[in-house]
Amino acid sequence: MASSSSLRPFSPSSSSLTTVMKDGECRNWAELPSELTLSILRRLDILENAQKVCTSWLRVCKDPSMWRKIDMRNSGDLGINLEIMCRHAVDRSQGGLVEIDIWHFGTDSLLNYIANRSSNLRSLRLAMCSPITTDGLTEAIVKLPLLEELEVSYCSLSGESLKVVGQSLPNLKTLKLNRIGFMRPRYERNVDALAIAETMPGLRFLQLFGNILTNAGLFVILVKCPNLEHLDLRNCFNVYNVGDLVTRCSERIKVLRLPYDVTDDYPYAGNYYDIDSSDEDSPWPLMAADSYYHSFAGYIDHSDDD
Repeated sequence: MASSSSLRPFSPSSSSLTTVMKDGECRNWAELPSELTLSILRRLDILENAQKVCTSWLRVCKDPSMWRKIDMRNSGDLGINLEIMCRHAVDRSQGGLVEIDIWHFGTDSLLNYIANRSSNLRSLRLAMCSPITTDGLTEAIVKLPLLEELEVSYCSLSGESLKVVGQSLPNLKTLKLNRIGFMRPRYERNVDALAIAETMPGLRFLQLFGNILTNAGLFVILVKCPNLEHLDLRNCFNVYNVGDLVTRCSERIKVLRLPYDVTDDYPYAGNYYDIDSSDEDSPWPLMAADSYYHSFAGYIDHSDDD
């Protein structure tokens, strides 16, 4: 479940892995030079099972360079302890981990474990990890000053903590801060936008799917982040005439996704709420907006709700 790419079940036959034909001769895969075996396995999604094939492959799979990238995206219900597997993968990297993706199962203790053993980490992507708290996330990230890419999708992260994150990551170039958006009831808040503008001047890629920032917050980001080239504002329903705003403030934007653009290429469901808060049956009262918006870490599809 952890490798240079996502791992999937693999059940090789002995004949397919142990021998290869060359010039009419039968050769043993296990006799390939380690460098070549390592190169092959990096391109396959089978590390979890490849290491069980033979002693030489096990030796290659223990090479720290095989674990520079760990991809543990999953459906969230696999019936196995993903946190233990992730810790083993981090240990295998021997401090060489540079990129990690975690979906659903992340916890404060796991993040702290990664941060304490991965000082060279450049990319951290977290999605739908409801056990992760704002304090736990902040505590881990301040230990990773070399981070260049950070994604926090459908996880808890307050605006104030986002400011601490920005102050701790001077090399940050990519930020993906994605939430479930609100079309109705309409909530407006620029805390995230101001934290980004004040502490992340080097950003080049910014995705704020479902954010409740307004035109004023967007304007500050465009002024304070002069290197911004890619801006994704889909489902940010409080931003109006964003095309004119970007043209006026920052013609350097090369890729712009507008609030009502299609979400076909978005890796998550892209849901949003469109509920009349004046209805007696509305589950989202106005007074709960702030606390809900910044603490909600779930990933629930309400598209079929009445």
